[in-house]
Amino acid sequence: MRRAPVVLAALLLTAGCGATGPEAFPAPTSAAPDTGAGSCPGERAAPDPDRPAVDLAFRLDDDLRTVTGTETVAFTPDLPTGELVFRLVPNGPDATALGNQLTVTGVRGADVAGSGYESAAAAAPGGLYVVTLADRLAAGESTEVALDFTLRLGGGGFERLGTAAGVSWWASGAPLLAWEPGVGWARDPFVALLGETASSPVSDTTISVDAPAALTVLMTGDQDEPTRERGGRRTWTSHEPVARDVSVAAGSFVTAETEVAGVRVTTGVLPGSGRDPARLARATGQAIEQLAARFGAFPYATLTVPWLPDFGGGIEYPSSILLASEDETVLVHEVAHMWFYGMVGDSQFRDPWLDEAFASYAESVTGDPPPARVSRLLATDGDVGGSMASFPDDRRYVTAVYGKGAAALLTARQQAGAEAFDAALRCYVDARAWTIATPADVGTALADLPAALAVLQQAGALDPEDLPR
Repeated sequence: MRRAPVVLAALLLTAGCGATGPEAFPAPTSAAPDTGAGSCPGERAAPDPDRPAVDLAFRLDDDLRTVTGTETVAFTPDLPTGELVFRLVPNGPDATALGNQLTVTGVRGADVAGSGYESAAAAAPGGLYVVTLADRLAAGESTEVALDFTLRLGGGGFERLGTAAGVSWWASGAPLLAWEPGVGWARDPFVALLGETASSPVSDTTISVDAPAALTVLMTGDQDEPTRERGGRRTWTSHEPVARDVSVAAGSFVTAETEVAGVRVTTGVLPGSGRDPARLARATGQAIEQLAARFGAFPYATLTVPWLPDFGGGIEYPSSILLASEDETVLVHEVAHMWFYGMVGDSQFRDPWLDEAFASYAESVTGDPPPARVSRLLATDGDVGGSMASFPDDRRYVTAVYGKGAAALLTARQQAGAEAFDAALRCYVDARAWTIATPADVGTALADLPAALAVLQQAGALDPEDLPR
């Protein structure tokens, strides 16, 4: 999902830059502060009880390059619909350039009338897969659909899918339900930028991975112990009750585990890498503590961090991070995404700043960047709140969304006062937890901080219609 190569994370700071249901979620350490705007809840919002239920069954072949699987989705829309739309993230232009591809090989369900691909500016066979229903579903009416699929993993490189010596990994490796509650199906096109375009609801998700017995699997969710070896293979399972998407890494990992603020952290490194999984676990735990002090309790009961070969970045998924960088700022950035996109979601095509600018701003928990650098970034061209279609190239996207976006939030905090700004953002996090937020939600959260609103509007993060009335 959100990718933060070192060159991106460095923009602001370095070079300038298990759970079984809602009752098992870590609770906020205290009631959310009252900002006076009347929008601050007394406690963090719970996920929608009618959210989708997703069962993902993966099988990694012995070649470590082919994954077959079945995804079963129980879906209850909050708006009428006659179809289900799935996003095939591996068919985006950046992923297919490395040899990755996702194909749907079969569809089943009592309500299924037909199915097929839509291009959405992706590579063949298409970026969207649409399942047509025999009858239109009313709001609150449920259906269940099963999709069989094959995922081809390309070579190593900085991507959400790939293989290298002794390890394979895939994230967004199954059809991704593209529903935005209150809006409908997200059919946004893929883009040729180093960014994301998905939008998906949190789902009660169960994962199983059948893999060669010599490999250890680290993935999204609260993992069980694997089954005993049988026929040279083992099966690993996990459950994450609030996953928008999932990641899996299967490799000859050496692991370490720690617990921080009630969160079980599991890390893994590859033999011969010279890395220490215990040191990574400690660094991850420190990031959790620093970020929780500013934004409230960590959103998940567990966090897994497999450390892949150093391709120069990181990609976060709910309760899991694919780490591919030695830079600890990247780790902080990816942990911050557990709050911003993992818990407080957004349309990554329409409003990429709502997760990337916030995660880049969150890097400041390790120390504020030089004021001159913040001022310089804030003065750069480009609107922070542009959609993925509004940026002509990676550099201008990264500078506006990551760099200028983080600078705008840092400046808004300084102008409004750190204590009041932090309290307002904790209210925003708690109020919009497990939903897909919009810029107007940020405007509501900052209603009593006009100096902060003025900074964000001037930076192009908020439009006039996003401001509180």
